[in-house]
Parts: sequence; C-alpha cells; structure tokens
Amino acid sequence: MREPTPTEAIALVGRYESADELPERMRADVRLLGELLGQVLRESGSPGLYDDVERLRVATIRARTEGTADAFEQAVQIAESFSVARADEVARAFTCYFHLANLAEEHQRVRVLRERDGRPDREDAGDSVAAAFVRLSAEIGEARAREHLAGLRFHPVFTAHPTEARRRAVSSSIRRLAALLDTHDAAVPDGADRRRAHRRMLEEIDILWRTAPLRPAKPSPVDEVSTVTSVFDETLFTGVPHVYRRADDALQAGRAGRAAPQVPPFVRLGTWVGGDRDGNPFVTAAVTRTAAAIAGDHALRALEQAAERVGRTLTLDAADTPPGDALTALWQRYRDLDGQTAELVAQSSPDEPHRRVLLMIARRIAATRARNADLAYPDPDALLADLRIVQESLVAAGAQRAAYGHLQQLIWQVQTFGFHLAELEVRQHSAVHAAVLAELDAGAPRSAQTDEVLATFRAIAQIQQRHGRAAAGRYIVSFTRSADDLVAVHRLAAYATADGSPAPVLDVIGLFETFADLQAAPDVLAEVVTRPEFRDRLAQTGNRLEVMLGYSDSSKDVGPVAATLALYEAQERIAAWAQREHIVLTLFHGRGGALGRGGGPANSAILAQPPHSVDGRFKLTEQGEVIFARYGEPAIAMRHIDQVAAATLLAWAPSVQRRNSEASHRFADVAQAMDAASRARFFELVHADGFAGWFATVTPMEEIGRLALGSRPARRGLSVSSLEDLRAIPWVFSWSQARINLAGWFGLGTALHAVGDVSRLREAYRDWPLLRTMIDNVAMSLAKTDERIAGRYLALGDRDDLAALVLEEMALTRRWVALVKDVDDLLADKPILQRAVTLRAPYVDALSLLQLRALRALRAQDGTEPDPDQERLLLLAVSGVSAGLQNTG
Repeated sequence: MREPTPTEAIALVGRYESADELPERMRADVRLLGELLGQVLRESGSPGLYDDVERLRVATIRARTEGTADAFEQAVQIAESFSVARADEVARAFTCYFHLANLAEEHQRVRVLRERDGRPDREDAGDSVAAAFVRLSAEIGEARAREHLAGLRFHPVFTAHPTEARRRAVSSSIRRLAALLDTHDAAVPDGADRRRAHRRMLEEIDILWRTAPLRPAKPSPVDEVSTVTSVFDETLFTGVPHVYRRADDALQAGRAGRAAPQVPPFVRLGTWVGGDRDGNPFVTAAVTRTAAAIAGDHALRALEQAAERVGRTLTLDAADTPPGDALTALWQRYRDLDGQTAELVAQSSPDEPHRRVLLMIARRIAATRARNADLAYPDPDALLADLRIVQESLVAAGAQRAAYGHLQQLIWQVQTFGFHLAELEVRQHSAVHAAVLAELDAGAPRSAQTDEVLATFRAIAQIQQRHGRAAAGRYIVSFTRSADDLVAVHRLAAYATADGSPAPVLDVIGLFETFADLQAAPDVLAEVVTRPEFRDRLAQTGNRLEVMLGYSDSSKDVGPVAATLALYEAQERIAAWAQREHIVLTLFHGRGGALGRGGGPANSAILAQPPHSVDGRFKLTEQGEVIFARYGEPAIAMRHIDQVAAATLLAWAPSVQRRNSEASHRFADVAQAMDAASRARFFELVHADGFAGWFATVTPMEEIGRLALGSRPARRGLSVSSLEDLRAIPWVFSWSQARINLAGWFGLGTALHAVGDVSRLREAYRDWPLLRTMIDNVAMSLAKTDERIAGRYLALGDRDDLAALVLEEMALTRRWVALVKDVDDLLADKPILQRAVTLRAPYVDALSLLQLRALRALRAQDGTEPDPDQERLLLLAVSGVSAGLQNTG
C-alpha cells in the first residue's frame, strides 16, 4: 500500500479531527498546540524526526478510518522500521502530544464552565448542591432538608498509589501552558499580547520536549507528600470555599453577601500519603510525623497569608463602623500578649479596630506555625472564636457585607482545613498486626517490625498533640476478617504506650476487600461493637462508625461484575444493620481511578447506592492521575466537588432510596444470574493452570514494576506465582497498557448472555441505577480497548486457549452492551467522552505499537540482562499510553 501524498495526509487528518467531533475552539486549540509541537520537533529533534512522527501519525489515523488489515499492517511496519533511538524520540513526541491534547480538552472544559457559570438555565444546573437542596426540600420539606444539609459531608482521601506516570516537572510545565492559553484567548488577534503568548508557548513546549519524561528514581514517601500538598496550595485552599460560596449565593438569592451563610463547610480532606504502610516498607513512623508536619506547615502558612490579606482590606473607620465590646476586649488581650507587635499594628491601622485585630490574628497564626507558645493558638477552635468576634462586631456595626464576604471565606477555610490541612490516616495489614501481637504476647525479643509498628502509635499520639486531634487518628486495617483484627489495634496501642507515654485517640476502621470478607463484614461489625474498646469510642462519638470497602481486590478476586454486585449487597446489609443499631454509618469507598478498581463518575455511583448507605456522607479514595484530573485545575475541582456533594445530599431523597430499593428487589433474579455466570467465566480464565505466568508474559506487568511511579512496591512478594501475590493496581494497569482493559469488563458479556432476555435487560438498564452505572462504565472501558493491538499482546504468550477466551469475551461483551444500550456506538450517549476517546485513539495506537516492539525484543532475550535502550523505550511508551488513556490505574 502506498503512503498518502502530503495533500491526502492533510485531508485524512482533517477528516479525523473534524468539526463535527470537536468544538470549534477546542479544535483550534488542538491544532495550535499541535503545530507548535511540530515546530519544536523540527527545531529541536534530530533530523527527520518530524517526518517520521507524521508518517506514523497518519498511518494510525488511516488504520482507524479505513479499518482494514492492510492499513493497520502499514502502521505496524512503520513502527518496526525505526531504530531504537528514533523510536525513543517518536514515543516522546507522541507523549508530548497527549499532554497537549489533555490540556486542550481541560481548557475547553474550563471555558464551558466559565460560560455556563451564573446561567440558571444551564444544562448542568440540576446537579449542584443548591439544586439538590431545592429538590430535597420539595420531597421532605425545607426544615428537614436544612437538617440534612447541616450534616452533609464529602470526604476525599488522597493516596499515593502508583498510577501517576507523569513527572511533577511535566505537570508544572502543563500548568504554565494552561495560563498561556488563557492569555492567548484573551488577547486581540494579531496583537502584541497574542504574539507574546505564542512565543512563550513555543518556549514552554520546547522545555516540555526537553524535560526527561521518566523519573530517574522512585519518589520517596516525603516526595509524594510534597506532590499531593501542591494540589492544596494551587487549587483546594481557595477553591473549596468558592464551592460553599456558590451554593450559598444560589440559596440566599437577594440576601447573598448580607446574611449568615446557610451552607456549612461540608468538605473534609484525608490523606494516606505518608501514612499508608501496608506493603510499603519506606513509610515509617518518622515519615508519618514528617508528613503531618509538612501538611500542617502548608495549612498554617496559607491561613496566615489569607488572614493578612483579609485584614488589610478591612479599612473600616471606627466612626462609621464602631467596634463591639468583645472586639475591644480581644484587642486588649492581644496587647497583653504581645504589646510590641500590637503597637506596630496599631500605628499602621489608626482608627481601624477591625483591621488591627485581624492583622494581629495573622501574627498569632504565624506564631502558631513557628511554635511560639506565648502567642500561638492552641487549636483551630480558638482561632475561629477570635474570627467570630470580628464577624459579630462587623454585623452589629451594620457592616454585613464585610462580615460575610472575604472574612467568611477565611472562616470556612479554618473550618475545612484546620491547622492540619488533611487528616493523616494510617493503614496496615491485619497479618502484620497478628505477627507483632504474637511476638509481644509471647514475651519474645522485639523484632524491627514490632518496634516500627509500636512506634507508629506513638507517632499518632505526637501528631495529635502537636497538630490537634483532627490531624490523625483514623487507623485502617487491611484484609479485616474478624473482630479480633480490629481489636488488635487497641491492644497494640496499649503495648506502645505501656511506658506511660500519651495514648492516641483512635477510630479503627475495618477494610473489607475480598468477596468472602465483604460477605462476612456485617457479622464482623456486629461482633466488634460489643467489645469494650469499640463501645467506649462509639459513646464518645455519638455512635459514629466508619467502614471501608475495597473495590480493587474484590474485583481481582471474583471479577468486576460479581464484585460490583457483592459490594452493593454488602452495603445494603451493613446499612440495614447500622439502622437497626442506631449507628451513624459512614462507608468509605476504596475506589481507584480505573474502572476495574471502582472508577468512573462518582456522582452517578452515589445515586445508585442502597438506601441509608450514604445518608449525606460520602468518603472515597482519590489517587494517581485522578487527583490531578479532578483537583488540579480550580474550575474543574469546584465543579467536581459540587457534583459529588450534590449527589451525596440527594441520596437522602426518599424517591432515590425508594427507586434503588425497588429496583434491587425487582431485578434480583437478573443479579443472581449475572453473578453466577460472570464469576464462572472469570474463574475459567484466572484459575486456569499457568495463568499468572501467562499474564506476566502478555502484558508489561514486570516492566511496569520498574517504572518509577511511586514509593510502594508493585507486589507483595518477590515473584508473582498467583494473583494473590499481585497488587490490584498493577493488575489493572497492566491490562490497560495491553489495550485489553480486562479488569474493567471481563465476564459482563457472559453475564448478560446468561440472562438472555434483551427487553428485560433494557428495562433493567433503564430502571436499575446499579446496572446502568455498571454498563456505562464497561462501555467506557471497552471504548479504550483495541482488538487488533490486544491480539498482538496476547500472541506474546503460548496459550492460544487463554488468548481466544479473552478475545471471545471481549467481542461478546461489546455485542451485549450495545444490545442493552440499544446503540451502534458504545459511547453514542456520551458525546464528550466519545470525543475524548476518538481524539486520542490513533495516537495511543502509535505508542502501543512502539511498546509492543520493545516488549517483543525484551521477551526474546530469554532471561538475559534486559537491553536498557529497549527497556527505556517500553517505559516511555507506558508513560505515553497512560497519558493517552487517562484513567489507567
């Protein structure tokens, strides 16, 4: 087959990136950034690089548009023809393209959000907190809706699970490019500002091209703390109060800005970064203390700067805005605490009493950060009390707008982030606790593991003393299988503090992960709340109990379909038990970014949960690339938080709970048939003799373990002889890299086929939110697969039977999902997602072909030392495919 002429190539690419698929302004951004990248490749790449990139790009687009074996084979031959050095450059070029395409898409999302903002008729207005409150009020009355609003809580927990292949240096470059795109948008066409933005974008893309895409070494846990904390600095500290403000403005209508807020500060942050030691030997007690110190420093620094900014704006003269008695008394206390600083502040703020007090508040926050005991605040409540005095004085003086403006933002920030930023949660495996207790109970010499486990409890107590009770205290037990696994935490804490050192206050949380553990969870919980340690803590917290559900290992255990159904049943039973026992339950969802780990839109998942399993409280893990996709850009972060909080509030609605309960019972026979059939099909694959070794051969699983993604090892042992040895993240990540995404869909086709009744399944898809969410997520997962490339990965192994089983199930699932959704294109009802997949698909194909050639070369070495050039090429392609597919792990 001849290569297309330049004119034909331009026409081909133009058809693929047509205006019908991309909004005009986004298409212009993609073209602009692509042209700038092309210029950089011509200027900075080796001779002929740009032409080779274009040859492969056009070939993969043609393979997609024509869909013929010949067109695909031509793309394969071009990828195979490059030298390793040239393939390396081409892989880097395509990875840069993905970063720019992702930026263009994010920029379009932000542009649309800004254009919609403030329009009451906008299409997304129905899934905001304000809209959810109105709908809830219509069902249960405004008074009860306000009670529910007061109890609303959205609690994302950031983890360091290793799925973010992108370096922080690359993320920083992309953020700078985003700012330049804004400048470019705002500038006059052909004006000096636009030319300057154009030049600066070229400079930034050149830096991006020259930045090494792979980390030279795995990050340490402290590095990971700094990376996650940057999201707080850049987005969340200012963004979260804006979410509250928008909701409050909508509910207050004409009174907005002049009345006390109706919306509570409903976001709380958690983090496992520096606290999760399950399988990570690099997370020690010292690291945990350091993580808390870093987070606390960032929180106090941000609060100090915010208080200083607000204080400098309160230039209200005492003649017009007289201080209240409490404010005057507070100022006198400050003068007694630090007369010299108070005098300096008074000189700079004559006759401005509110400004003076707030500037002194900023000084006291600085003293808290510096640990100056004489001036420091003992806790966030003391700071809030002072801020309330300022606010109440302003209200009494008639300055309501000043009281409920930026000062209210500061109050919300203190309420949300405290002095600790995010609660640091500790996680450890139940087997580790059992081994340590056996050693301690036997009176044996203490091992290094035992010393470290006990040091962790002392570290939690020290963090609570320094940063406050809210800074730490939740302790998650992985692979909880009995009440004794949870009580073990309290026993270990007693051993750790037997020398009289302060004891930590602990909320022990069972993490139920496997299918069997999920089934046993209600009985384990019913037993553990009878134990004295848990009874006492429940009495202290008003009968509040948190329970964590693991999505990853349950999916790896029985397959994605059976795991989804088992998770629903577990939630249903746990929620019913909690209702009977009058326990205020919070379910903590261990969802990852990928669909095989519970990923997908959180708001639709919330509205599909069983009655009383949410009740206004939703907590979930956020990890890897999902953290930056959801929280890295302020407008997108605010939209995400608003959507998820709205769904959390709306889950209280009787109509939602009734719909889910009725559908669960109405389609119980469908669930039963799907569960049995999907599990049998999954076991047919994963329980086949030699499956673990075959899986490691047909995916880049071993090589992914060498990619410097995170500090945590990819496996629990030295080798993978069974699925139990492999962590869920590399299991999912490896299948996605092979363009198979098996962890997200395998078994659904068989499950739907076992039901067999298309009309009944379509009825269930329409009326049963759980099935609808499952099928929509699988459609997304399948849209990112590619049978041609998947077949070539599967051919790397010597098991034609297993390869055939995977491809048959893929085709069956694709066919049944299309039947149930009644569509020809799996994403026909998701145009934005369809656009994203279509835009990236041929470019992901190019990187997959480069990854395949490297993987074949490495597999052909028969156990000899890997060729470093081929390994680097493979890892570059892994990083690029991750950027292209996005929710990979």
